[in-house]
Amino acid sequence: MHILIARNSSNSQANEAALVLGAFFQAQGIDFTSIDSLEAVQVKAKDYDMIVSLGGDGTILRCAHLVCDEGIPILGLNYGHLGFLTNNPGDGVVSAAAAALAGETTREERANLRIDVLLEGEDEDEFDHVCNEPRDPSSSRCLFALNEAALTRGSTGKIINFGIEVSGEHVADMRGDGIVTATATGSTSYSLSAGGPLVAPGFKGLIVTPVAPHTLVARAILTDASDIVEIRMGETSASREAELFTDGNLIKFEAPIAKVRVRRGEVPTTLLRFNRAPFYEHISETFFKI
Repeated sequence: MHILIARNSSNSQANEAALVLGAFFQAQGIDFTSIDSLEAVQVKAKDYDMIVSLGGDGTILRCAHLVCDEGIPILGLNYGHLGFLTNNPGDGVVSAAAAALAGETTREERANLRIDVLLEGEDEDEFDHVCNEPRDPSSSRCLFALNEAALTRGSTGKIINFGIEVSGEHVADMRGDGIVTATATGSTSYSLSAGGPLVAPGFKGLIVTPVAPHTLVARAILTDASDIVEIRMGETSASREAELFTDGNLIKFEAPIAKVRVRRGEVPTTLLRFNRAPFYEHISETFFKI
């Protein structure tokens, strides 16, 4: 057993919890590595059997990107703010970790996203071929997200034009600030801010939410679990400057984006649940209490 502790080093409580947890693992003879979560990109997830995330939802997201397609479980303990993805530390970090090691936590599989990107000038037939292959983690055109993929206007601030297809069927042509394609996990993040619905975490489809659309009739769309969402950029100069964000991180490309294809990822993200309020209780306390 080899465990990775990923902490938010800017949070004093998370740092203290990491020290306590490290001492516990050492006393139990369990191999572990403790890192700042910002260093997670330098770590090979397959070297670990479990990840303990100490921080807020941002720390969990960094751990999810580290795990990506490996399916390694993440035990998240909240030392942040909202804590939609994390557990309440409750009686302490040791109790939660001991419960995970004893198999006394609940495994919750969350849908994530596979995001394929076609740039201007690239071959569409080759793009279609790559999209039908397993995801290549080393590819800069085949990306992962747990919350959402957001295609938004660029630095000029001008609205962009784009078309939306779902599983090959044309849905709409739009103008606006952009579009967010989210998982149920991401429904409480950017999609919610753009007017999307709150969605229970077990939902396996996608949530497609326009951002500030230049129309009075645009609505969010909830897709089937097997559906593929495709956003094709318009030909305006502003549309050629559109930017792609995955889980809030800007992805840089060497050419304008021509098309983005989003689907549910092949391997779900596994979160370990311990001492955690039910989803509806959590959203009641967070969003509906004045």
